[in-house]
Amino acid sequence: MKRVGVIGGGQLAWMMADAAQRLGVELIVQTPSEHDPAVSIAQETIFAPVDDASATEILAQKCDVITFENEFVNLNALSGLAQQGVCFRPRLEALAPLLDKYHQRCYLRDLGLPVPQFFALDEVENLKSKIEYLGFPAVLKSRRHGYDGQGTFIIQDFATLEQKLSDESTTKTFNQSLFLLEEFVPFERELAIIAVRSVEGEIVTYPVVETQQEQQVCRRVIAPAEITPNQVAEIEAIAHTLLNSLEVVGIFGIELFLSADGKILVNEIAPRTHNSGHFSLDACETSQFEQHLRAVCGLPLGNPALQCAGAVMVNLLGYENSHSDYQSQRQQIAEIPQAYVHWYGKTESRPGRKLGHITVLLDNQNQESAGAYANDIAHNIESIWYPR
Repeated sequence: MKRVGVIGGGQLAWMMADAAQRLGVELIVQTPSEHDPAVSIAQETIFAPVDDASATEILAQKCDVITFENEFVNLNALSGLAQQGVCFRPRLEALAPLLDKYHQRCYLRDLGLPVPQFFALDEVENLKSKIEYLGFPAVLKSRRHGYDGQGTFIIQDFATLEQKLSDESTTKTFNQSLFLLEEFVPFERELAIIAVRSVEGEIVTYPVVETQQEQQVCRRVIAPAEITPNQVAEIEAIAHTLLNSLEVVGIFGIELFLSADGKILVNEIAPRTHNSGHFSLDACETSQFEQHLRAVCGLPLGNPALQCAGAVMVNLLGYENSHSDYQSQRQQIAEIPQAYVHWYGKTESRPGRKLGHITVLLDNQNQESAGAYANDIAHNIESIWYPR
């Protein structure tokens, strides 16, 4: 497998470039805009929406295997290509229970994995009786096409819920009543694990990390998370159960909640490389991007271990509408010891948009107060990046 088709041309595909070069793999990208980050690194680009199956048919003729940078694809339209022998990794059957968040919740529950209580909002007339056992606050989620906090709403009372469901901008953006309502988990921390499964069924996991979100958007990732060995083992077991059940080939990001009483709950599954694994580019022997390409190309998996005591990753989020490349802020941040700046080359900034990220490697001297030290570094980066 030397020519890999990637559906989606954002920063996740862009970050596969170094690994592809190292492995002697060519990337052919299907993406809608010539301004998308991965266009600059692709061997060839097919300009089309990611859910355009006829464009994917052209992509299939140019490559050995097709993988996904995001989950906004049309599986029904792609199934005809799979029946004709086009190789998708992960396979479409593995994606099918995950792309709709309600189906994902049902799948995880039926596997016996711990999830928050939830129900689908397909029958609004039964809403009051259904919500009584959930209580408020509750979490309203779009079943499809929500990411980086888009399509996720914290609901404080029944009137707000009714208002949100009748709000035309909400229903228009997120497709009428295709919503899921679930209990609000008063978590102590949010965690994540990156796990990869090979063609032979070998599974490799990265260190469990702590993710810090604001307004449902990831701001910081600290690796490794300061949790107990038992909690690590439980999270790794969840990853093994899920990937083996789906017979996945490729990498998954699994987001979790850690409750105040030490319980682990699965929040969401991303069937692709994931923001919580970006630290691996600089901190691990094999990055998540190389690991994913190794899996989909049928190569042996690499070593996911940290090559340093720890790492902190900070997302550089847009805070204004502009066309600046923020050169002076980036230079200041790059002067932080052991800092690695990854700038995605997007031509337009808008509030909340991921424009780049910084990883700072932590050494052994800081191990005793690693969490506090990592948070200090993150806040230093943010004080340089965000206007006062």
